[in-house]
Amino acid sequence: MRVGGRSKTALAVAAMAALGSRADAASYAPLDCGKAASPAQFAICRNYSLGQAEARVATLFAIATSLVGMGQRGAIADAQRRWLSGRESCGGNLACLSNAYRTRINELSKVIDAIASHGPF
Repeated sequence: MRVGGRSKTALAVAAMAALGSRADAASYAPLDCGKAASPAQFAICRNYSLGQAEARVATLFAIATSLVGMGQRGAIADAQRRWLSGRESCGGNLACLSNAYRTRINELSKVIDAIASHGPF
């Protein structure tokens, strides 16, 4: 039987792979956890959901900056630097870090949504 274009077997294999993976961010976050140097970075590397958020921000940032002109790319990069500074000010506070990631993911998603609204491509 097929579910949403994928077989149940493929879904089961993917679920088992996800369950068998490490529960910290060190193995997949774009942040080099071996070189973590701040309380915020250590917290991100130890927390699975923050590691996922770090990966999502990095992906959305790469997509957004690849789809816009140089002027807007610079503005997005400047906003990213400001956001990184704010993220660092959270220290190891997980609630603060989660909120920072949620906010940045929303901002970057809006940039991509605005680009997509001008389609078709």
